[in-house]
Amino acid sequence: MMKRKAALKPPAKAREGVCEVDLIDPKKVERARASLPSERDLQRAADAFRVLANPNRLRVLTALDGRELCVCDLREVLGISMSGTSQVLRELRNLGAVEFRVDGKLAYYRLADTHWLKLAEGVYDKLAAVEAR
Repeated sequence: MMKRKAALKPPAKAREGVCEVDLIDPKKVERARASLPSERDLQRAADAFRVLANPNRLRVLTALDGRELCVCDLREVLGISMSGTSQVLRELRNLGAVEFRVDGKLAYYRLADTHWLKLAEGVYDKLAAVEAR
């Protein structure tokens, strides 16, 4: 009769996703570094994620999906002050996510680029899938 070997458990740090030893593969490191975007592109992406990392900005993107709303309406949707709403809209304009038009004394906003909303919706979907596991 053949004896079964007990399964060896990886060391504690390795089970937590941390290397137990410092073993560097210079070729892999160099290929990985060469694949990175420029520092400028990385910073711009980080700045875009910072803009999107605000629930009120995400609310605005969703509220404008398929419709145009004036700033007063958006203020009501958000439930914050007019100055707070203006700041949210300024950040989204700087990102290129929204644009506005003036009609008399009113400013109407709409999505300028649906990419940002689709990105947010993709994150919502992914998080729902992870949570469902």
